[in-house]
Amino acid sequence: MITIFEPTRIQVSLHEGTVFAVPDAAGVTIECRSGSVWITLDNDRRDIVLAAGARFDCGVHQRALVSALDDACIAVSFDRPVSLALPAPAAPARRGGWSWRAVTHGMSPA
Repeated sequence: MITIFEPTRIQVSLHEGTVFAVPDAAGVTIECRSGSVWITLDNDRRDIVLAAGARFDCGVHQRALVSALDDACIAVSFDRPVSLALPAPAAPARRGGWSWRAVTHGMSPA
């Protein structure tokens, strides 16, 4: 779940194993609010691991990938307006595997 506090700060809840991408991490601060996360930057050999309460200031124009090592919550602050691709909500499960579109177009599950 993503909560937008203001145009330059968001809070993201991540399940274990989930990856959150920041396309251009210049001027971005990532704070781990709970759990722990692993941050990797393109073309950077460092392993950056944050526990709850720790923060990392990204200063380079590189993509940052934030991986949740366990269920975690992060706050991401930007010093400038940015555009992020937010994940699409999960599609609801279909009963029996058939969609209403298939039935209305002459197809039936029988």
